[in-house]
Amino acid sequence: MEERKQKVVVIGAGPVGSLAALYAANRGHHVEIYELRGDLRDPSTTPLNFTRSINLALSERGLNAMRHANQPRLIDYVKGVTIPMRGRMIHGKRPDGKLYEEAQDYDIHGRSILAIDRGDLNKRLLDMLEEMPNVTFFFNHKLTGADFRHNKAWFEVREESTSNSRDRAREIEVEFDFMIGADGAHSAVRYHLMKFSRMDYQQEYIDTLWCEFQIAPKADSSSAKSKFKISPNHLHIWPGKEFMFIAIPSEDGSFTCTLFAPAAIYEQLEEAATTTGDTSSSIIPQFFDQHFPGVTSLIAPADLVAQFQANPHLPLISIKCKPYHFSSSVVIVGDAAHAMVPFYGQGMNAGLEDVRILFDILDKHDRMTNDDSSLEASQRELALAEYSAVRVADAHAINDLALQNYTEMRSSVLSPVYRWRKALEEWLSVYVPSLGWQTKYSRVSFGNERYSEVVRKSERQGQVLLRSLVGGVGLPMVAGGLFLWFRYRGALGRAAYGVFYNFMGMVCRTIHGRRR
Repeated sequence: MEERKQKVVVIGAGPVGSLAALYAANRGHHVEIYELRGDLRDPSTTPLNFTRSINLALSERGLNAMRHANQPRLIDYVKGVTIPMRGRMIHGKRPDGKLYEEAQDYDIHGRSILAIDRGDLNKRLLDMLEEMPNVTFFFNHKLTGADFRHNKAWFEVREESTSNSRDRAREIEVEFDFMIGADGAHSAVRYHLMKFSRMDYQQEYIDTLWCEFQIAPKADSSSAKSKFKISPNHLHIWPGKEFMFIAIPSEDGSFTCTLFAPAAIYEQLEEAATTTGDTSSSIIPQFFDQHFPGVTSLIAPADLVAQFQANPHLPLISIKCKPYHFSSSVVIVGDAAHAMVPFYGQGMNAGLEDVRILFDILDKHDRMTNDDSSLEASQRELALAEYSAVRVADAHAINDLALQNYTEMRSSVLSPVYRWRKALEEWLSVYVPSLGWQTKYSRVSFGNERYSEVVRKSERQGQVLLRSLVGGVGLPMVAGGLFLWFRYRGALGRAAYGVFYNFMGMVCRTIHGRRR
C-alpha cells in the first residue's frame, strides 16, 4: 500500500516559516504556505513593522539549521552574500576630546558572525520553495479561525477587488494534517492555540524603543571594501550606558543603524523634532554629538533628523509561553513561541534552530511507525510533546540572555573588569583546553549546545572564578590584613582591612553580575 503523504500547512512566510516549509517539502509532504502579506519578494509589499527591520546577525545555529535542509545552494548563497563580523567596534570620546575606536573580538579563535539582509535571505528561501512541485503559496491570506481537534482552519482572502471595498472579504476553509505556526510575535496561530491548550503565557514590553537609520556608502569608492565609511567587519556600538546606537554592515556599502533608548528619551527628541523646524539647531544632532560622538560625521545632521522623523519608533517585546503544541495537529516556532529582544543576535538563529530540532524529533518518532499510517498521528503527538519539553527551557534561557546582554552592550563593554574576565576566560580556553572553558558568547554564537546548558556552564565557570580569586588573592590579603591589624591596631590596620573589603566586594559583584 502506498504511504499517504501528509498535508503540512505553514503559517508565515518569513525566514523561519520558509525553512520549516523547506524541511517538510524535502520529506515529501504536500506543503501549503499561508502569508498575511503579499508576496514578500515584491518590492511593493509592506515590510514587517513598516521598516526594513533590524539587520540580521547569522551565527552557527542558524547556519547549522540551513545545512540540515539538504540544499547546498542555500549555503553557497549565504556564503556569497554575508559579511563576516569578527567583533564589536566600540566608539567613544576621550577626556581630551579625541574620538577613538576600540575593537573587541568576539572569539579568540578568530570566528565571526555573519551580517545578512533579512529580505534577501527570505527571497532566496521563497525562490527555492517555488521550484518544488509539492509546495503552494497563498499570499494575502489571514488566519481567522482554527479547530485543532478536527484539523481545520479558516482564512480571510484579501483580494485586490475587495481591498478598497466595504464588502466582506471572502473566507475559505482548509483541512490539514499538521500546522506549523511561524507567524511572528503577534501570532494568530498562538492566539487560536490558546483556546485548545492550557498555555502559560507571559509578555513584557521593555522600556526601550528603537528607530532605524542608514549610513550611506561612500560616493567615490574605487573598490568593494573602500565603499564602507567604517570597518565592515565589525558590529559598531556607541554605548551610552542607558541607551546605545549600533551599526551593522550591508553588502552595498551602507550600514543599517539602530537607536535603542528609553521611551522618555524618544519623547524628548520627538517633541524637539516637531517644535524645531531648522535642522541645524535641532536637539537631535546635539544629542548624538553628546552621546554618540562621530555619528554626525557619518550621517549628516539634516539626514539624521529626517530619518528620525520618517522612520517609526517601535517597541521591543519579550514573549515566553508553554507548551508549544496541541495534540498532533499544531506547533509554534520562532517568534510565535519565544519572541526576544535583539541584543544577543539570536532571534532568527533560535527560530531556525527550532525548525532543525523539531524535524529531528519528528524524524525519530516517524521511524517508529514502520510505515503504518494509523500510527503516524499518535507518534507525531508524542514528538510534539517531546519538542515542547526540550525546547521550552532553551527558549526561555536565550530570552533571558538577550535581555541581560542589553546591559553588556550599552554599558559593560566600557568596563575594565568585563574585559578582564573575557580575557581570562579566553586565555584558559586556548592554553588549558582540557578544561573545556569558553566564554558564554562563544558557546551561544559559535556552537550548538542547548541554551540552557550554556547558562549552566557559564554559571559554573563564574563560581570557579570566584573561588579561585578568593583563594588565590583573598586569603593572602586576609592574612596580611590580620597581621597589620594586630601589629598596629590603628589607622593603618583599618585602612588595609578596608582595601581588602572593597576589593572582595568588587570581585563578588563582578562574578555575580555576569551570572544574572
